Amino acid sequence: MTKDVIALTERMPDAMSVLAGLLAGGPDLRVETAGEGAVVQLCDADGRPLVSIEVPLMLQVPGEAARLLGPGAELSGDGPAWWVEARAAAGVPQAEQLAGAFAARLTMLLGGRVWPPDAPGTVGAARPVDVSGITAVPAPAAAQPAVDMLTDKAAVVLQDRPVVPMTSWLSEVLRATVESDRSLQIVTPPHCRISLPTRLLLQSMPSRWVVQDERCGYYDGLTGAVLTWQDDAFSPARDENGETPVADAFAEAGPTGERQLSVSFRTLHRPTADLLLGGALEVAWQALTGGPPAGWGTSEPAGLTWSRRQLTELAYERAPRSTWTVVVGTADRPAVATLRVIRTPEGVEEDITLTVGYGPDEELPLEALPGLAGELVTRYGLQTMLCQLREARRDLSAPPHYENPPLPYAFVLGPTEVQEAGRDRASRTPLKERPVRLGPSVRPGFYYALGDGRTAESWTALEQLLRHLRGAAPGSRPAGMAAEAGEPTYYGRAEGYGLETPDRIDGHGQELTDTTLG
Repeated sequence: MTKDVIALTERMPDAMSVLAGLLAGGPDLRVETAGEGAVVQLCDADGRPLVSIEVPLMLQVPGEAARLLGPGAELSGDGPAWWVEARAAAGVPQAEQLAGAFAARLTMLLGGRVWPPDAPGTVGAARPVDVSGITAVPAPAAAQPAVDMLTDKAAVVLQDRPVVPMTSWLSEVLRATVESDRSLQIVTPPHCRISLPTRLLLQSMPSRWVVQDERCGYYDGLTGAVLTWQDDAFSPARDENGETPVADAFAEAGPTGERQLSVSFRTLHRPTADLLLGGALEVAWQALTGGPPAGWGTSEPAGLTWSRRQLTELAYERAPRSTWTVVVGTADRPAVATLRVIRTPEGVEEDITLTVGYGPDEELPLEALPGLAGELVTRYGLQTMLCQLREARRDLSAPPHYENPPLPYAFVLGPTEVQEAGRDRASRTPLKERPVRLGPSVRPGFYYALGDGRTAESWTALEQLLRHLRGAAPGSRPAGMAAEAGEPTYYGRAEGYGLETPDRIDGHGQELTDTTLG
């Protein structure tokens, strides 16, 4: 596995401290830059990278380091920390020592700690690492610094950390794979998990989470499909019947009582000069957690203190390109959101998915959902919203084993969608419960209860509702809706109203475009 070593420092790294770290291999190694100067690389005599070091990232959000690295990673004190990530080249032991020594030297000078604490090179880091005769494997010309293997079909990234986040490294690889028509494939040991933003992006594009397994070799961490390396990429294996088996390790998990509540919604605003983005997400966060978001960023870790003004300024600078961001909560109430800002002919759209985690003895604020929907309709231009419940980890990370798929709990149509469907049709549905009218009576939205969110009957209710709203004939299947809703090895995206529903494991979903990552 490629080794990532992270220095969490108490003070901001300056030129002298970084130089001291770079001299961990002595004065003979070459220093190069990549990523338009965002990455510094220690290279061998032929210019091949041994260690790639990203620019320092300030962490102003308490608990963000612990969310991704574990409880022991958080620094003491109230001030911000600085996250400096060094990535050692695969298959070069001295490179691992160089990465560890670089991180250890930074923390010696600036205070802080190294993750992992037992990384090679951290002991005796004051002495230069012996790099005599060291050489690295040549990197393909098209490879990003984080890519360990590049083929015509896939970019393979090896990771070994408690939670694999959607770092700036991975987001750049993701962008490059889409542009080159490749698949991103993240390979981890079985003890790793992936963050919620990483999972959402992997599920929405040609990508895989490949988990090593002693019994079957490799399997897909999100679907359980056994994988083999064939035709320059990890692909589903086929048995004698042409079917893809599910790994035994994927099914070896019991219920924990932990649950997640997710709300996925779209809002549309007029592009006025005083437009301030993030208000809809802030209102939803307050309704479901009792407080505002804690931090945000364009990747993980999300190190910036939450600011609607800064979010708006970033989206404005990037327009007409879209902007993709991660928003996080506090340690006592796990909550993570992805927010995508898109400039469309109709205005400025915010595409939001907010997920909140709850323990076995914690009550979910389901009674707050109708009120939240009403406020979004009245003040924030809500288009649609889907509320879902799921039996899954409170910390919102995804383990490499089966978790029950989300079940719909409620659906909301905004005034524009009600007008398109027809007010009479939108207000009279085949559901057991009458819809709740939201907003002014002259241009209302509607909140549709779909059941208790505990059985697959809620999928049936949602399909009935969508079929009714589209005017489809009874018994027909709405476009994009799968018949096998809720099966563990299926996932995908349904067309219409922005809903996600199960689809086949070997169909990767929609391709990523600039409007996904921005």
